Amino acid sequence: MVRSLHFLAVLLTVCAVLFGGAARADDSTPGYLEFTEVSEGRYSVLWRSPKLSTPLPALVLQLPEAAQNLTEPVTTELPRSIVERRLIEVDPAQFLGSRIEIAGLRETNTDVLVRIAFANGAATTNLLQPSQPWMIVKGPRSAAQVTWDYTVLGFEHILGGFDHLLFVLALLLIVGPSRRLLWAITSFTLAHSLTLAAATLGLVWVPGPPVEATIALSILFLAGELLKVEQNKPSLTATYPWLVAFTFGLLHGLGFAGALADVGLPEHEIPLALLMFNVGVELGQLTFVLSVLAFMFLLKKFFREMPNWAVQMPAYFIGSTASFWLIERVSGF
Repeated sequence: MVRSLHFLAVLLTVCAVLFGGAARADDSTPGYLEFTEVSEGRYSVLWRSPKLSTPLPALVLQLPEAAQNLTEPVTTELPRSIVERRLIEVDPAQFLGSRIEIAGLRETNTDVLVRIAFANGAATTNLLQPSQPWMIVKGPRSAAQVTWDYTVLGFEHILGGFDHLLFVLALLLIVGPSRRLLWAITSFTLAHSLTLAAATLGLVWVPGPPVEATIALSILFLAGELLKVEQNKPSLTATYPWLVAFTFGLLHGLGFAGALADVGLPEHEIPLALLMFNVGVELGQLTFVLSVLAFMFLLKKFFREMPNWAVQMPAYFIGSTASFWLIERVSGF
C-alpha cells in the first residue's frame, strides 16, 4: 500500500472523527426516560441522565405541566450516569397530548430514549435528539417505530463511539483494502454481536470500567501492530487479522452492551430492539469503513510516498490516543 495513504487517511479521518466530536469517548452515551403506570393516573418515573463533559450543561427533565410530584426526586450517582426516581400523578386525559422535554439536550451530541408503559400492558417509545429535544405523549407505537428508534440508536452510538472507530481504523490500515479486510470486519461483527446479545440478555456480566479500559488497551495493541507493519516486521494481526478481530470483537461487544443497558429495552419488544440496535451499529460501522476507503482511493490519485517518519505517525497517533484513554479509564476505577 502506498505509504502516503496511511498517513493522510489517518490524519484526515481521525481528526474529523475523533476531535470533531470530542477528546472523550463517552459524551454520546444516550439517556433513558421511563414512565411506568402503577395505577390509573400515577406513574413511576425513571430518568437516567448521562454524565457529560464539564463545559456541557446538565440535562434537565421537564415534565408535563399537569403532572404533580407525589414523592420528591431521589437521585443516585452511577459511574456513567445519574439516576433520578420519583412518583407523579397526572390526569390520564391530560397526559395524552402533553409535552415532555429534556432541557439542555440541544447543546449535546446525545439522544434520549423515552418509554411509556401503560397499566394495560401497552407501551410507546420515542427518541429525543438534539434537533428535537421534546415530544408529545401519544398512544402505543408500532413495531416499525421501535425498529426505527433502535436502529438510529445503534447507528449514532457507533459513530459517536470514537474508541470503537479508532480500533476499526487501525485494523483497516493494517490489513488494507482487500478480501482479508472483509473477513476481518465480518469476524469483528460476529464477535461483538455475540457478546452484545449475551450481555444484554443477562447471560454474561462484566463490570463496565474494566471493559472500557481493556478496549483502550486493544487499540493500543493494534497501534503496536501497525507500527510493526510500517517497519516491515512480523505482525500477528497482519498474519491472522480475522483471529485478532474476533478476539477483540468479543470485548467491544461488551462495551456496546453497556451503552444499550444505559438505555434499556422495551419489555415486550426485546428481540426486535436488540436486533435493530445491532443492525444500526453495523450500518454505522460500514459507513465509517466505506468513508475511509473512499479517502484512501482519492488520496492515491493525488499524493506520492511520504518519508519514513511520516509513515509511522499514524501508529504513534493511535497509540497516544489509546494510552490517554487507558490512563483515564484506569484512574476512574
